[in-house]
Amino acid sequence: MGFLRKIFHKDTTTDVLELLASQHKEVDELIAKLEHGSGPRRGLLTQLADKLAAHATVEEKLFYPAVMSRDTDDQLHEAVEEHLAIKRLLADMVEMRIEDDSFDAKLSVLKEQVSHHAHEEEEKHLFPKVKSMLTADERAALGNEVLVMFEELMQGHPSQNVPRETAKAAKLPSVR
Repeated sequence: MGFLRKIFHKDTTTDVLELLASQHKEVDELIAKLEHGSGPRRGLLTQLADKLAAHATVEEKLFYPAVMSRDTDDQLHEAVEEHLAIKRLLADMVEMRIEDDSFDAKLSVLKEQVSHHAHEEEEKHLFPKVKSMLTADERAALGNEVLVMFEELMQGHPSQNVPRETAKAAKLPSVR
């Protein structure tokens, strides 16, 4: 993290917790637009799938390993399993017709799973632990790393990787 601290001036840093919470909000807004038919639904689904795929990747590759501790171990392993369930729903939704009767049902389940994972598990329980574990500078450096990776992933279509990522769960090292 020291390398990133040197690259980014303090005024341009992004606290990782604020960044992840803002991504959660963007996902909530996309889900709401899909539910209410605000715009071309296929395009909205692609945006949602790309953002969720990129978000899960940066959490699994950067954020979770950086905050792994005895206090967060169980929660982070559960979070990876929640990501897998979300990716499986997304894989189904991306391959189905939007007009399919079960599309809206899957969207409803996706909304519930994302809301539980993002707001109940992460924002309410994990983020306060992380805030006490990492200094503001460490959170800013990690936020910048996460932002760089997220933006790189969004240059492609990260959701295209989702179907093959659902064959097995991502693995995090354990502290036990």
